[in-house]
Amino acid sequence: MKLLYAFLALLFVAQLSAQTTPHLPRYLTEEEKLMLPHLKAPGQLPQSGFTDPPSAPVRTMAEWEELQALLITWNGNSQWLNILTEIVRAAREECRVVINCGSQSTVTNAQSTLTAANVDISSNVEFVVVPNNSIWVRDYGPNCVYANNVDSLLFVDWIYNRPTRPRDDTMSTTLAPYFNVPLYRTLIAPNDLVNTGGNFMSDGMGTAFSSELILDENKVGNKYGVSPKTEPQIDDIIQDFMGIRRYIKMDTLPHDAIHHIDMHMKLLDEETIMVGQYPTGVADGPQIEANIQYVLNNFTSSFGTPYKVVRIPMPPHNNLYPNNGGNYRTYANAVFVNKTVIVPFYEEKFDTTARRIWEEALPGYNIVGINSNAIIPAYGAIHCITKEVGVADPLRIVHQELPSCMDNADWPLGYPVWATLQHKSGIASAKIHYANTPEGPWQSADLPHYPLDDTIWTHKGYIPLQPDGSTVYYYIEGAANNGKTLARPLPAPKGHWHFCTTETVSTTESPKAQLLDIYPNPASAITVIPVSTTAKTSGNIWVFNALGQMVEHVFGGEFPAGPSNYFIDAARYMPGTYFVQLQTGNQTILKKLVVK
Repeated sequence: MKLLYAFLALLFVAQLSAQTTPHLPRYLTEEEKLMLPHLKAPGQLPQSGFTDPPSAPVRTMAEWEELQALLITWNGNSQWLNILTEIVRAAREECRVVINCGSQSTVTNAQSTLTAANVDISSNVEFVVVPNNSIWVRDYGPNCVYANNVDSLLFVDWIYNRPTRPRDDTMSTTLAPYFNVPLYRTLIAPNDLVNTGGNFMSDGMGTAFSSELILDENKVGNKYGVSPKTEPQIDDIIQDFMGIRRYIKMDTLPHDAIHHIDMHMKLLDEETIMVGQYPTGVADGPQIEANIQYVLNNFTSSFGTPYKVVRIPMPPHNNLYPNNGGNYRTYANAVFVNKTVIVPFYEEKFDTTARRIWEEALPGYNIVGINSNAIIPAYGAIHCITKEVGVADPLRIVHQELPSCMDNADWPLGYPVWATLQHKSGIASAKIHYANTPEGPWQSADLPHYPLDDTIWTHKGYIPLQPDGSTVYYYIEGAANNGKTLARPLPAPKGHWHFCTTETVSTTESPKAQLLDIYPNPASAITVIPVSTTAKTSGNIWVFNALGQMVEHVFGGEFPAGPSNYFIDAARYMPGTYFVQLQTGNQTILKKLVVK
């Protein structure tokens, strides 16, 4: 019997290698499961690219960053190809769409299908002959990382957790030279790692999320032939190849057959998670809620703030959910394509609610819905059949959105905007654009380089005070030394952040004040913050951490004329670098404090 299985395995793999199999679902078929024990170990598979991790520090791209291309694989039945057609129609307006085709005849089919559907293929649509077995490019396509944050684009390719689809697992070896990008592969022990793109999301700042599927597929006795690994060993590989310093893993879901997190969640920005929501007690709803509460109770965003959660319904199929025979419908399985987000749709009565939630969560983005009923029974939708390729020269802009309301009495100099802007040629200038209506008119304020090297931020500026009760809309624009410009959010000015103002704007000029040397510094206990003013004046003293977040409001009120002292207990602070800010009237002074 073992010989028979071995023979069948060889025959099955030979068939897959000889031709594309058009209807493979995202999950392993029963036939594929029987073949697993008889396939080659990953170390015996054809190798190309680098198998050691990159020598430079790397950063995994977030999905909302700027793209040069979107990848799809032209594969599947006619209904699946209809979905791909609509993806091409929407995505080619934003970037190149690179269509992976298994043969020249597939290229011809793709071209004729798109042309017949009135999709313009004369620009921003490219066809590449690439061996493949299935449509699920999210799971086996290359992952984009940047050396030294923004210096150069690299591809990282894991061992695909579908070894019965060998052509899929080599796609990155064709696409890397096509994009002229170096390829790094986790093929060889001790760095041999099985992973899948639908079970991985990054915030672009060193934090990533997965289900515990990654632990199961690389553990002792795994079915893929990779060397067994503990969770810390997996984390080390992900850090070395992907630059992920914090890898958050959640329990798998009982009704999700593939255990990919992209079936129920989506990172919208560095501190916002969209989460699929079932009716109370239904299907995977209880485990999803347990997982998100685990994240909220144990982790903060990369800014050190609590995660924001946007909930979006998981709609029923014929009034049924996955626990009683319904399809695993999800609106979270969407893809960012620069200023557009492509979202799976199913039924108008549910889709209208989903569209509203997406539009409220991402103002200014073009939300495109594509009917995904034909493909969702295979446990996949839009995100699963697309893959991002980041630009070669990213202009990175990171900003933590200001609080929803800002008290004018607390910010007499204006509303502080901290940001990080990076480009390999350097940053020539940065601006904050702001308005009191989403339509404008827009005004601008400088966002100057911030000289303190101990923060994560490179620039700090101010939005001028606005009248009490205003809503302020704003976005950030940067210009690199090579002339490239970019905004964040990408669809600005249609895309923007906003906050409201409270209290009354004060125009009183303050006497001159000085923030004298803080002592002891470094500090570990009671610490003195000396202040001297030329006359009585009102003001504030704050302590900020290295992320630019307020740690403590030390004093608010009237400073006497002459010298006065204020105190903090540094023993209550975590060791690290902090900044003490004195504000009086229209002046502000900042001094560094080190806590040991």
